[in-house]
Amino acid sequence: MKEQIQRHAASNSVYGMGFIGALVYYISHATSFWMGLVGIFKAVFWPAFLVYEALKNLGM
Repeated sequence: MKEQIQRHAASNSVYGMGFIGALVYYISHATSFWMGLVGIFKAVFWPAFLVYEALKNLGM
């Protein structure tokens, strides 16, 4: 059986650090429990928000 080699470990660590940073940011700025839950959702999907805003600003 062939062993799988993980080739994109650096991108996983960048996403993980970004997730932790976004989680801390959104939770610390939450004004209520529900905004904290929304912050957790945003922290999980922050790359999608980033790409969406970048494409919107580029006019695509």
